[in-house]
Amino acid sequence: MGTPPEVLAVEVHRALLSRGATVAAAESLTAGLFCATLASVPGASATLRGGAVVYATDLKSTLAAVPPELLAEHGPVSPQTAAALAEGIRDRCGATWGVGLTGVAGPDPVDGHGPGRVYLGIADASATDVVQLDLPGDRAAVRAGSVEAAFRELRDRLA
Repeated sequence: MGTPPEVLAVEVHRALLSRGATVAAAESLTAGLFCATLASVPGASATLRGGAVVYATDLKSTLAAVPPELLAEHGPVSPQTAAALAEGIRDRCGATWGVGLTGVAGPDPVDGHGPGRVYLGIADASATDVVQLDLPGDRAAVRAGSVEAAFRELRDRLA
């Protein structure tokens, strides 16, 4: 791992604050860890709009506005789903930025994806980017690495 997620969260918070911007997250495998990490930063209420834990596939649609037909075609662990999660939660929470995290923490594969395969979506009003991650380690390491990557990618887009 590189920079600890807590340090990256402070950097993201400051970058968002300086732009008058906000973020929301739809989290599957991380189950709220991204939002909890950002919420630990003093003053986070100015930049964190909210989020949704969408661990169950059907909640990706009902809470984060992922079209059911997209889930049926591509599955819950896919770049398309990560993008739709980021866009959907951004819209639902009225945030400047949306983060979507979906993947396999392990120990077993899911829908043909091995442990450590993660798709990270980041959306603003003009574009949505998806990053594929293949993270080593156990469940805790994959989840922590996913959150670290989300903060790093968001920070880089804010730079």
